[in-house]
Amino acid sequence: MSDLKFPPGFSWGVATSAYQIEGAAAEDGRGPSIWDTFSHAPGNTFEGHTGDVACDHYHRYEQDVDLIASLGVDAYRFSISWSRVQPDGHGAWNAKGLAFYDNLVDRLLEKGIKPHVTLYHWDLPQALQDLGGWGSRDTADRFAEYASVMGRRLGDRVATICTHNEPWCTAHLGHHVGQFAPGAKDPQLAIQVAHHLLLSHGKALQAMRAAGVKAPLGIVLNQSSVTAATDSQEDRDLAERQYASFVRWYMDPIFLKRYPTAPGLHLYPVMHENDFNEIAQPLDFLGINYYTRIWASAATPPVPAPNAMGANDMGWENYPQGLAELLVKVNRDYNLPPVYITENGYAGADRLVAGKVEDTQRIEYVRTHLEALQQAMEAGVDVRGYFYWSLFDNYEWNSGYAKRFGLVHVDYEDQQRTLKDSAHWYRDLIRKGR
Repeated sequence: MSDLKFPPGFSWGVATSAYQIEGAAAEDGRGPSIWDTFSHAPGNTFEGHTGDVACDHYHRYEQDVDLIASLGVDAYRFSISWSRVQPDGHGAWNAKGLAFYDNLVDRLLEKGIKPHVTLYHWDLPQALQDLGGWGSRDTADRFAEYASVMGRRLGDRVATICTHNEPWCTAHLGHHVGQFAPGAKDPQLAIQVAHHLLLSHGKALQAMRAAGVKAPLGIVLNQSSVTAATDSQEDRDLAERQYASFVRWYMDPIFLKRYPTAPGLHLYPVMHENDFNEIAQPLDFLGINYYTRIWASAATPPVPAPNAMGANDMGWENYPQGLAELLVKVNRDYNLPPVYITENGYAGADRLVAGKVEDTQRIEYVRTHLEALQQAMEAGVDVRGYFYWSLFDNYEWNSGYAKRFGLVHVDYEDQQRTLKDSAHWYRDLIRKGR
């Protein structure tokens, strides 16, 4: 820990998202989202788990903010449930939902914690899905209207506002492979959804700036370094294609006004003439979520990654050096604004024993990734902060409550919160860093 040195003013935070922690799914005027619909359909999630209750954060936010403050962090990243504040995604607004986020922001500020807001973390109002969802270009305009209202409402009090979290997940997992809501399995639709998400991002930035929103504005993208398993042409082509699909598909339109080309990349969206100009709005910051690298093996069965034995509970390889490799590469390839590591975390098979959770593997994961982050910063990448994912064990999408990423253990029967060893370690790291 003593070797980890970050500059004064570097921001330390934790992150969550609305559907994963809030619960209160049908309370105080909240409308259903696509995740309510998807999780309640048989066979979509682990043992049929839903986010109906989750961590009950909607009712416990005051105590939860106190807990966040006890960790010594200066920043908290959370998302707005669109259907809580605007139940249909258009039309009437819900005063109780808006008041919840007003109160949450005020409580954070009282505790000296900077709020970082995400407008969309995968929970589209079901009423908009019924009108075509992200497959409809109109949804981009609805999102811009929503962003403008929320930006005016919160923009004078929050540290940053990001439009989307991980649009790749919405497009690919939600519309190509069907693992996430709304559960579609249509590759061409997924490409069109990706384009509409990017378009909605650009339109939202324009709308918020036109409304005079003061907070820095950006987007959060999940990214990975990519390693070809061998020197074969097949593996090198696969690596190039996977990097283009995962990283460049979202970076190139925003920074270079184009979609990438790569061997075997053949699906492209239907576009309007001015779309790239709409998408490529200047960013005040870029959020990057990093968990693991992509290991590109075209063989059947695939050549295993050399570090695959160090996988976490999601089956993801622990490869911290990939974070440095990724950051140095994107910093070279694009004219980046300031960067935040908005998610980085470890899923463990955590057990509460005698009031404690010993999660040494999570501590090692974070420590080694912070070392890699430090290397990237020394190489010239302008990184302003780090957010651990996640504050709590929570509803992990189609994995339900089976996967635990939190610094804080949650007993889902009684909602008891317990700081894991990693939470104490993170708090000590932050104190020593200051």
